[in-house]
Amino acid sequence: MTPHSAPQARGVALFDVDGTLVDTNYLHTLTWWMALRQHGHTVPMARIHRAVGMGADRLLDAVLGTERSHDEDAAVADAHGTLYATWFDSLAPLDGAAELLRATAARGWRIVLASSASEEEVAAVRARLDADDVIDTATSSADVTATKPAPDLVRAALDKMGAEPEDAVLVGDTVWDVESAGRAGVPCIGLLTGGTTRRELEDAGAVVVHDDPLTLLRHLDSGPLARPPR
Repeated sequence: MTPHSAPQARGVALFDVDGTLVDTNYLHTLTWWMALRQHGHTVPMARIHRAVGMGADRLLDAVLGTERSHDEDAAVADAHGTLYATWFDSLAPLDGAAELLRATAARGWRIVLASSASEEEVAAVRARLDADDVIDTATSSADVTATKPAPDLVRAALDKMGAEPEDAVLVGDTVWDVESAGRAGVPCIGLLTGGTTRRELEDAGAVVVHDDPLTLLRHLDSGPLARPPR
């Protein structure tokens, strides 16, 4: 029996995927920009990047405004998904990502990939991570109706593991991750790999912020993931 599945361990480590474990945030920015242009919307990439990490519905609200017609939202989201899928074979895990998952599992945590991406996107990044030996489960857009920064994704991840908020820690890269975790009562470790600043993550409520997965790995035993609750 591996340490991460030991019956006495109830701690659950939730890992956001895009921008946290796999270097995808700027690919999402680019493909949303292209999808929006296909439907007649020219939006600065900087504005799109600020919204990456939200679900598609909230991202479109953020970049196009809430007073618009929503008739074409599904088509824009589908276009983004099609464009992003062309990058599946090029997706690159961030340095130390798989090692971080394995080291966290070895300390007794159960590992959940907490993503609101499509099932196809989650499968693609899992394949590139090559760490399924320590991943207990994963979420996708099929598991939630309200997307980040709503707490639904975090709660869905906890429900899959039969865990409570006090059992969990989330690792994420955007203020939307931090806010979603906070609304679910779960502390969040922030990473700078998604392009959000340290100050922004701290102001959103991150309990600690590291540069990247490799830096978090090096400091694992001095932070919230040192050992799970028993």
